[in-house]
Amino acid sequence: MSCVDSMGKLKDSLEGSKPEILLLDYDLPDLDGQSGLVDLKNISPETKFIILSLDLSDESEWEMFLAGAKGCCHKDIGNNQLVSVIEAVQKGELWIRRSLTNRLLDQLAVIALEKNLLKTEVDNLLSHLTRRELEIATLVGNGESNKQIAHQLAITERTVKAHLTEIFRKLKVADRLKLALMVSGTLSPTHQAQIEEINLRVSH
Repeated sequence: MSCVDSMGKLKDSLEGSKPEILLLDYDLPDLDGQSGLVDLKNISPETKFIILSLDLSDESEWEMFLAGAKGCCHKDIGNNQLVSVIEAVQKGELWIRRSLTNRLLDQLAVIALEKNLLKTEVDNLLSHLTRRELEIATLVGNGESNKQIAHQLAITERTVKAHLTEIFRKLKVADRLKLALMVSGTLSPTHQAQIEEINLRVSH
């Protein structure tokens, strides 16, 4: 266990250690609240940050959770209770004050709704693809190159490129990365079944 007294030293320490849990003093010089935590998360994404403060408002605590904090508690918390906080965060739980739980639930509801709307929109776009276009879009989503796709489907690379041009137009995306992201995470059960069938056929 180590202790640092400035933001610069903390960043240097994170670069080398990548701790599982980090107790972060909200009043650490140059932390700058939410933006500082975002910087620290970028350095060590796997670290779970627990914020310690003498007087953190509901709004400030909420901002820290939005920035990636896993727990917030009073700086003068007893050792036994601090151990409980750390153990809870290690298990994947959040340590959050009761006054913020309803806001957290509301936020989760909004995220779920947006995700469902996105799936519906993507599903509508995918329905405009031909079977061959869906095959190629699926293979792009699996990280296959044009050459690999051409080999697996027994067509020319030129034909693959022509299909991709049409796929980009229909799905309103500009490149294969956006196509891969669209295909890989937002498919309806119907398209999932079609893709499983495609993958099965391609593998034989």
